[in-house]
Amino acid sequence: MKNEAPITCQFQVPFRFDVFFTRNVFNPANNLLREVLNHGVSEKLLVVIEESLVASMPALIDDIRVYLAHTGSGVELVAEPIIFAGGETLKNNFAPVEQLHTLVERHGLSRHSYLAAIGGGALLDVAGFAAATAHRGIRHVRLPTTTLSQGDGGVGVKNAVNAFGKKNFVGTFAPPFAVINDSEFLRFLPDARKSAGYVEAVKVALIRDRAFFAQIESSADALNRFDPVAMNALIHRSAELHIRHISEGGDPFEFGSARPLDFGHWAAHKLEQLSDFRISHAEAVAIGLALDVVYSRNAGHLASGDAERILALLTKLGFPLFAPELFQKDQAGEWPILAGLSEFQQHMGGQLTITLLCEIGRGFEVHEMSKSGVRKAIDELRERFSK
Repeated sequence: MKNEAPITCQFQVPFRFDVFFTRNVFNPANNLLREVLNHGVSEKLLVVIEESLVASMPALIDDIRVYLAHTGSGVELVAEPIIFAGGETLKNNFAPVEQLHTLVERHGLSRHSYLAAIGGGALLDVAGFAAATAHRGIRHVRLPTTTLSQGDGGVGVKNAVNAFGKKNFVGTFAPPFAVINDSEFLRFLPDARKSAGYVEAVKVALIRDRAFFAQIESSADALNRFDPVAMNALIHRSAELHIRHISEGGDPFEFGSARPLDFGHWAAHKLEQLSDFRISHAEAVAIGLALDVVYSRNAGHLASGDAERILALLTKLGFPLFAPELFQKDQAGEWPILAGLSEFQQHMGGQLTITLLCEIGRGFEVHEMSKSGVRKAIDELRERFSK
């Protein structure tokens, strides 16, 4: 039987968004957000805010109302800002997404309307997923409020919630309309959350920019004091490197099997799951980085001196480099952490592709990891870094 010639459809859709840096975004004298939202036609706006931020900044909701009441705002705030608890547990069910969908429908938001999210990475994920799926996509404006979200997750193109016990199982690739990093929000973070973004900056420096790694080393004391100048410099460069990878790396929506920006994350995501998210994302990534750094050195890819510099920096920045869940065994004597490799491959499809290091500032890809080599690396982390 002869098949007819196929009809081929091939097209490109240009995406663009800006990452802005400012302070006191809701100060009436600061026109940035008005300029971002004002496109000549009045549009509707729905705002969702992380609960801890409202507790730390009691005047925030009034500040938003006053700011948007300005005649030049160009938007209508259609409802009182919605307040959600932050943290990874927010992503563990669909109720917050359904609540946002309900409000989008109730208030008649369209594809040209805005859903603005003010909070950390988990809240941005939930709001971004809701925005991407309502009307097949409404304009999503992110205002990240943590070092982690300002330098990494909040400037990316992914949105997701957790399902089936797996992190980010249900989600979309949907670039935001704009990202606004306001340094004022960082002042109200607990110390542990202030430093959380440092680990993703170290990660991207390790695979992309040796000079940036050296900059983090030299500013470690200032970062540990939460010096605003040092923190802002780290966030800006981390965000820039993440954005450059997305825009210039050739695979922004991850159609291939490689995820270099997830260096150290195959173990990190599994650690979060095994600990029932007791281990924070930042802590899990630090441990995942340490594991893959030791593995890279043991496999002969990375010089011992470079490995020690990396482990020393992570330790100096206050990150734990071992957790008991790494050494956990099931009833069959297997190590559940190793399932992170197969889950990583399943998530992406195709070949298993893991980023390892050949030197600080340069990663490379491998398509298998020795289970005995991973166990050896875990043994070393336990011996050196368990309390």
